[in-house]
Amino acid sequence: MKTIYSFLAGCVAIATISSCTKLDVPVESQYVKSNFPNTAADYNALTGTMYSNLSSSFAVNYWRMQELSTDEAIIPARDGNFDDGGQYRQLHYHTWTFDHPNVTGIWQWGFSGINTCNRLLTVIDAANSPAAVKASYTAEIRAMRALYYFFMMDTYGNVPIITTFPVNTPPATEKRAKVFDFIESELKAVLPQLPAKTGNLATNTQQYGRPTRGMAFALLAKMYLNAPVYNGTTRNQDVVVMADSVQRNTNYSLDAKYRDIFLPNNGPQINETIFAIPYDQQIPGNQFTRFGFFYYLVNAYGFNVGLSIAMSTTPEFYNRFNIPNDFRTKTWLVGPQFYPDGNGGFTNQPVYYPSTTTQIVITPQLVLVPGKPMDLGNTTASQAEGIRSLKYYPDPQIIQATRLNGNDVPVLRLADVYLMKAEAILRGATPTTINGDAQTPLTLINKLRARSGAQLASSVDLQGVLDERARELSWEAWRRNDLIRFGQFETEYPLPNDVLKMNTDPTRRLFPIPSTELKTNPNLVQNPGY
Repeated sequence: MKTIYSFLAGCVAIATISSCTKLDVPVESQYVKSNFPNTAADYNALTGTMYSNLSSSFAVNYWRMQELSTDEAIIPARDGNFDDGGQYRQLHYHTWTFDHPNVTGIWQWGFSGINTCNRLLTVIDAANSPAAVKASYTAEIRAMRALYYFFMMDTYGNVPIITTFPVNTPPATEKRAKVFDFIESELKAVLPQLPAKTGNLATNTQQYGRPTRGMAFALLAKMYLNAPVYNGTTRNQDVVVMADSVQRNTNYSLDAKYRDIFLPNNGPQINETIFAIPYDQQIPGNQFTRFGFFYYLVNAYGFNVGLSIAMSTTPEFYNRFNIPNDFRTKTWLVGPQFYPDGNGGFTNQPVYYPSTTTQIVITPQLVLVPGKPMDLGNTTASQAEGIRSLKYYPDPQIIQATRLNGNDVPVLRLADVYLMKAEAILRGATPTTINGDAQTPLTLINKLRARSGAQLASSVDLQGVLDERARELSWEAWRRNDLIRFGQFETEYPLPNDVLKMNTDPTRRLFPIPSTELKTNPNLVQNPGY
């Protein structure tokens, strides 16, 4: 995927250089329907736009909608800094409106991706290529369109179903249940044409960041698990069937080290990745270090750029990281700070504030300035309030000009499949044996705990699964989805000196259709409560 973006940039550079001299020359070659797309390079360049659109907002604005609206992440103001018009405060208190910048931006992002997929399908349909090649790339594009539709259905609920390009008539809003049926039918239809993950790293490198059968199975499992929310049906046994379909491919396995999954050099060598979004210094979108790290630690971690001091997690969320010897606890920065040891842990060497002998201490509490809405103040002490995430490990290649991370961001991985299966069984599905392994909720949970060195569980219930999802999948953009399914999205977690109160109306389980879209398309119907 990273090669695709470089190829596109190179084409632009060549065109720019060539346009500077000899403008009146004969055309010796051109791309037309009869010869483009034809080669694999043609198809990769053509489809690159649907991936670049995906990466552009997933790890920033889409992520914020899914996480800042929960207890998992928070961006408090610091004496007015990082307030940004109150948009993060509105996400925290569920007081967003239909003109909130994320509400508008993610709607446009999602339907831009859908529109791009529809455009690509028309190009491929008209291409003069072998039928098998066209079928393969058509399946890839339809699977990506289904993924975009899943994001839109989960976030906005009732959305238009658009399958043509161009769109000549303003599309009408469709019921969420109908969108669910469309996504399900699309994924089932393309499954036979999608590639299965192999044991060959070179082959997997070509598949990486692109739809596979494992991706379709895992996404269907996610849909079936949330079916009571999406369309009022119960599909727990189907969750198990899809989870088993992923696991029957033994090329998926838990990686030995939890830390490796999220390092800046992660990629197709990660065994449990089912679908991830590639990022690097040329692919914008991953700025977890910029917003979620602690500025005064930059030198200790081997770089020196200007970073935010704002984004953290809530004490209530972090309290779930309470299992002895659990490595996942080390993915958070809290308490006295020490130099990293290069292996995801820490040395005994303290990190001091610059030009002082005062050790940096990050505190869990988020104590608001009295009378100020979600504002911690901006003293040295208040800057250190809020536990920071170290999950997407700081990239030493980060530069001031872009402040981008190279960590690829997983969307679906095997650990999530284990947790979905465990939950489905606790909700009534029948346990199964897969690849000779008799799997129960307890055995599935303990696979993850054993990998992280954590004390094994002796029993597990539904709340225990939700808490395990918090530990395993923190900051992976699934918290809002999980809390809604468990009926806990409206749970309040007030901050000291809070002058605001969360809107606990269940209509907030859906975001509104943006005002800009309603004005331009009279066929859209606003969600209830807005």
